[in-house]
Amino acid sequence: MTPRFLARRIGEGLLVAGFLLLTAMPMVDFLGRPFAGFHIHGSATYTQQLTFFLTFIGGLAATLTGKHLTLSTAGLLHGVRARRDAEFFSCCAAASVTAILTYASACVVIAERTQGRELTFGLPIWISESVMPLGLGLISLAYISKSSNWFPARLCAAAIAGATFCLGIIQPTDSMTWVLGAILMAATLLGSPVFAAMSGLALILFWRDGTPIAAVSAEIYRLVGSPTLPAIPLLTATGFVLAETNAPLRLVIFFRALLGSIPGGVAVLVGAVCALFTALTGGSGVTIIALGGLVYPILLNDGYSERFSLGLVTAAGSLGLLFPPCLAVVLYSVVANAPADQLFVAGFVPGTLLLTLVVIYGISVGLKSGIERQPFKWRELMAATRKAKWELSIPVAMALLFGTGLASMLETSAFAFAYTIVISCVIHRDLHPLDQLPATLVKAAAFVGAVLMLLSCAMGLTGYLVDAQIPDRLLEVIREQIHSPLLFLLTLNVVLLVLGSILEIFSAIIVLAPLVIPLGVAFGVHPIHLGIIFLANLELGFLFPPVGLNLLLSSSRFAVPITTLYRDVLPFLVILGLGVLLITYVPALSIGMLKLLGRI
Repeated sequence: MTPRFLARRIGEGLLVAGFLLLTAMPMVDFLGRPFAGFHIHGSATYTQQLTFFLTFIGGLAATLTGKHLTLSTAGLLHGVRARRDAEFFSCCAAASVTAILTYASACVVIAERTQGRELTFGLPIWISESVMPLGLGLISLAYISKSSNWFPARLCAAAIAGATFCLGIIQPTDSMTWVLGAILMAATLLGSPVFAAMSGLALILFWRDGTPIAAVSAEIYRLVGSPTLPAIPLLTATGFVLAETNAPLRLVIFFRALLGSIPGGVAVLVGAVCALFTALTGGSGVTIIALGGLVYPILLNDGYSERFSLGLVTAAGSLGLLFPPCLAVVLYSVVANAPADQLFVAGFVPGTLLLTLVVIYGISVGLKSGIERQPFKWRELMAATRKAKWELSIPVAMALLFGTGLASMLETSAFAFAYTIVISCVIHRDLHPLDQLPATLVKAAAFVGAVLMLLSCAMGLTGYLVDAQIPDRLLEVIREQIHSPLLFLLTLNVVLLVLGSILEIFSAIIVLAPLVIPLGVAFGVHPIHLGIIFLANLELGFLFPPVGLNLLLSSSRFAVPITTLYRDVLPFLVILGLGVLLITYVPALSIGMLKLLGRI
């Protein structure tokens, strides 16, 4: 057994243990509440520290497996040499930024050590915080190793990363700031991860203003104080476990038995099953990949055209983004500091509206095409329900626990994860608990690390923007040009639609929400309504040319030119666009339910 293999297995074991502990503590609090309020003392602090651990060790896993979110255009370069040079350049930039972050986070840990704070069982907090410089340092070394297969080139990358520390003894000028920013942007376009771009830009700006760079890492650590943040790893793991099982097939069979007899029933079932699966797994990418191969042949076999079928599968992949327990809503609640329960309640009617519009179009196509309906059979429905009842019970149980106030968002997420493991490993036995489940959790950890590192590094940049009063200046400029709230909302729709078509949703939420929220408040838009507008526009942006995420995924999944998909999704883009306009200009669709329930 080689040292590298042993280290990898130890790291994977730690990640799995982190997930299980993160699940166990909220579950103990939830189950112990009826018994004289039994709970683990200090469990909130433990879950925050575990999330911190998953962020940086998961971030290391994302680095090693190439799962960090990027805006890479290096694939467009011609020639092996050009792509190799681009990879070296982007890795050098990432290694340099993370090396400086390692130093900055070490300064934070040293400062914490002088305060002498401890966890409830006596462990000094600075030891727990040490995972930040440790993880970042290993990530920097990983990027140096990935920069080239040639050892002298790796030494050169290490030297470049070390040389960046010399900037600390140089008096910065505006021209130097622009040059460094341009280098960072070029590296990002060539494959350097987005988290490195955000944290690198924050480091450059703090350096220019003479602020200690430890401020960036301090902002990163501040993120762990969010009570909702630990729900993100648990919901992510829930979606990954479901995607690795036969849950998609069972759901398709159920919805076909339930809806196949109505006009356009197969189109309706595609919309319904995709919306449910997207809500459970947290992203349209998993839905298109996991369900696309199942529902696309069903549509073709039932007589729907290839053009309609491709358009429907591509559009339906994002229809569940406003439904609980979708990860995008939880992430927005963390970034915007908005109650997740209010966002889920507010998103139900708008989400149902968008789904209904797609369903109506699917029914009309079915009627015009004369698609033969399958006869409704109670026996088939009952058999399909028995097989899919456990998957169908997951969102119902979560809605009851969270919606009634019996459990917090974190406790509900922990329950969903534990419940999903029982369904997958014990009831259906789709996953072996020792052979397959750990590998699934390691993949989930890499995704969690990628998202949370992006979020935490964005906090450093957001901290600078707030200190520099950038949102206030942006508000002044917009107020000079736009005076009507209606015109502001229309402009917001257009901007979010365009940016949503080129940014991955988690990046868009993290980057844009802190800028948009103050503008919405200034124009009198209710914060919860603004959140629904924001998410609905990003959902629509998945279909918007030139490179909406769903377009890229469907093009890859079905081996269809992306330009062909532009034509196929156009009817759905128009229909959903009308729905987004209704959501934008009729606030009652989002906040009406909250008012009815007395939540606002």
